[in-house]
Amino acid sequence: MAVRVQRADFDLGAELAALSAGRCDIGALVSFTGLVRGDGELRGLEIEHYPEMTEKALAGIEAEALARWPLRATLVVHRHGALAPGEQIMMVATAATHRADAFAAAEFLMDHLKSSAPFWKKETAATGSVWV
Repeated sequence: MAVRVQRADFDLGAELAALSAGRCDIGALVSFTGLVRGDGELRGLEIEHYPEMTEKALAGIEAEALARWPLRATLVVHRHGALAPGEQIMMVATAATHRADAFAAAEFLMDHLKSSAPFWKKETAATGSVWV
């Protein structure tokens, strides 16, 4: 079980391999990777956060998922700093004995990261920047 907030990019394949390495109790490994959209005028995104607040909130979201589903492992990685269209912004991974639990928990984590995690985002376009 892990939550990380980092500036550096991540290697999705390596993260999933590490999460499942040597595990015979996992029947399903589900992952989602969010990318910075490059639609329209968007030229970049800047994400800011207060580390203690963010890590506490993410750990709480993960704890709720662990309480609701019989998961064997979880991983939440969210980046901060300046990001360009097409770059990875976040990932969640869930491992469970059965796929239904892994899928449901991954969807829960994705939805709550989007709606409840305390990140501030500034979009930059040709016409200027705006906090969203």
